[in-house]
Amino acid sequence: QVQLAESGGGLVQSGGSLRLSCVASGFTLDAHTIGWFREAPGKEREGVSCISRRDGNTYYADSVKGRFTISRDNAKNTVYLQMNSLKPEDTAVYYCAADSTLRRAGSMCNSPALLDYWGQGTQVTVSS
Repeated sequence: QVQLAESGGGLVQSGGSLRLSCVASGFTLDAHTIGWFREAPGKEREGVSCISRRDGNTYYADSVKGRFTISRDNAKNTVYLQMNSLKPEDTAVYYCAADSTLRRAGSMCNSPALLDYWGQGTQVTVSS
């Protein structure tokens, strides 16, 4: 019953854009710090971007700063990741996650092993 569902992944050319969405069911995102993580083949899962409960505290991995934007719509129980200027190295499975304990976005994005809820992931492939 408690789940996160990602959508919006796909195949895009280098320099293109995608918008990922993650909808929560069975719980409300407004009580959680939420974020996006990605896992590429042979690499550990890494935090991409996370956002605090009030949208005032965000974290972005250095590799995506200036290109990705995280946002949340509590009324829709949804978190988004707008990805612009995509690069082949952005290719990965992207997961959304939510946590009720870690309050700061940076803490969440740097502690994937501690998080409460995970989606099943959506594939993003960027061609060169």
